[in-house]
Parts: sequence; structure tokens; C-alpha cells
Amino acid sequence: MSLLALKITIIILFIAVVGSLSSGLVFLMKDMGVAESKRALIALGVRIILAAALLLTIGYGIYSGKLSNTAPWGNHRQAASQE
Repeated sequence: MSLLALKITIIILFIAVVGSLSSGLVFLMKDMGVAESKRALIALGVRIILAAALLLTIGYGIYSGKLSNTAPWGNHRQAASQE
């Protein structure tokens, strides 16, 4: 998987997680008086699966070396080991 495909996959999964979160809120508000409705529960399950897929995708990217930490505070371990 190329770096561009990995980044696009991460963005799509993140947008899907946010969409599932908002649909769960809508289902929760609309089905407030209905005890038999399980739409909010299904939206929660979908969100958990999407979040797990997002974490696995990010983990794959870090493990394969395609994603890395470029934060300025992330290099303190390398600088300490070189001294």
C-alpha cells in the first residue's frame, strides 16, 4: 500500500467514524421514547468497528515505516542517545 493510499484510507475511516458518531446522536434523539429501537446501539457497534479499523491502519502505517513522528518534541530520544 502506498503512502498516499494509506493517508486516504485513514482520512476516509476518520470521516466514517465522525459520521457514525453523528448518526448515533440523531438516532438517540429521534428514538428517545421508543424502547424497541436499536438504531443507536447498531451505530455504536459500527463506530467501534470503524475506530478499531482506524487504529489498525495507523498501527500498520507506523509499523511498516510509512507513517512517522515528525513533531519537534519527538526527537529527544535520538538526541540523547547520540551524546
